[in-house]
Amino acid sequence: MDRTVTTRAQRWGLLVTVSAGLLLITLDNSVLYTALPTLTADLGATGTQSLWIINAYPVVMAGLLLGSGTLGDRVGHRRMFLVGLVVFAAASLLAAFAPSTAVLIAARALLAVGAATMMPATLALIRVTFQVERERNIAIAVWGSLAVVGAALGPIVGGALLEAFWWGSVFLINVPVAAAAMAATLLVAPRNDPDPSKRWDLMSSLQAMVGLVGAVFAIKELAHRPPSPTVLTVAVLASAVGLTLFVRRQRRLTDPLLDFAIFRNPAFTSGVIAAALALFAIAGLQLVTTQRFQLVAGFTPLQAGLLVAAAAAGSLPTALLGGAILHRTGLLPLVTGGLALAVPGVVLVAIGLHTGLAVLVTGMVVTGAGLGVAMSVASTAIIGNAPARRAGMAASVEEVSYEFGALTAVALLGSLITFVYATAVRLPPGAPTGAGDSLPDALATADGNQAIIDAAHTAYDTGYLITVAVVAIVLTAGAALTGRLLRHHGPGTYPTEH
Repeated sequence: MDRTVTTRAQRWGLLVTVSAGLLLITLDNSVLYTALPTLTADLGATGTQSLWIINAYPVVMAGLLLGSGTLGDRVGHRRMFLVGLVVFAAASLLAAFAPSTAVLIAARALLAVGAATMMPATLALIRVTFQVERERNIAIAVWGSLAVVGAALGPIVGGALLEAFWWGSVFLINVPVAAAAMAATLLVAPRNDPDPSKRWDLMSSLQAMVGLVGAVFAIKELAHRPPSPTVLTVAVLASAVGLTLFVRRQRRLTDPLLDFAIFRNPAFTSGVIAAALALFAIAGLQLVTTQRFQLVAGFTPLQAGLLVAAAAAGSLPTALLGGAILHRTGLLPLVTGGLALAVPGVVLVAIGLHTGLAVLVTGMVVTGAGLGVAMSVASTAIIGNAPARRAGMAASVEEVSYEFGALTAVALLGSLITFVYATAVRLPPGAPTGAGDSLPDALATADGNQAIIDAAHTAYDTGYLITVAVVAIVLTAGAALTGRLLRHHGPGTYPTEH
């Protein structure tokens, strides 16, 4: 018996509702990229605290996503979505009025709890509501495109709000959107359909979180000069132990949070890779570009946000097109071709740093066009190749891919640009010692000394170019790998229905 909503208006109304929730989640991943300099100055946050203001959100979310998706299979995805919206709205209020850096980091972690609770439910509700393949492909394409659009709009929203309000407004804006989404969910979402036979394993979620947090600490410590052997050793051991225990536990569980057998499906695996690499590229480019043009070129937060929003302009039409033609083309040209198209876009971004903003913006548009089509069909590849009874698990894997991509970009590329700066900077004699640690430290201690400022800008630009080159290399490798996985996967073999 079909227990989903049946009318077209209800189905598409549901899509709008869950898309609003997804937009909130993805906006909060990137909204601080433009707000971070202002927020750091107002709260007096250190460099490490600033990174954790950003990282607390994706780290906690990635650690909880697998568990929350499976919990949704047990208690019902509608209930999970509503609970997640409530927690997200409450955490947004706490973050908006946070009196200190510690409270803000804690609020960001609580935001991640709300996001992790509702995020798998957004895709799972689409999976169980849209029964017709072509409709579902388009619905998931819209859903996937919003992940790119939300990430790209974050810096714009943050910049625009900072033009008129204080930094807390970037969190306060979440509250009315969450309230509207709650009301709409009660009207259009299918009735809650729990499955008490499903088990939820908190220990697995904790093990995954320990592994991820340890990995982030290890990456960040490697960027320090010199790295602390003690911190690095503890972080690596925590990551290795947490992830090893997680894998072993999943193999023993009758109803695991993550069934590794599903990765034998090349379409599913290629979707996971494409989702992770697309967010890695988007988040990495946005982070380093908004910071570079604010700190070096003197852009306002809004101007920097508009600059990287060009990626969203390129991604939206191709994402929708990808979902519309997937049944004809199959995954290979869209997943592999999309990642491959993004590579020359990233190269244009690097070239445009010194040749002009027109070239850089063109590069952002081309990058967004490639990643948009890859992401929209990546989501379909993941959710369409899992049985409906495991929709929560599949949605969780898909969203862990997104979050892990964004998390790795912030941790790895944010640390890389700082490392290259500290290695490459050539300060004049008598410069303050702290000026060699990071560009913000150099600008804060230069006291108007143009020689220090010029040396710091040059070193940061070197770091920027190397970081962008890493993004291009990673996307090239991703295109090659997905191309190999999908080499026998034509239109007639997708989707795999269960």
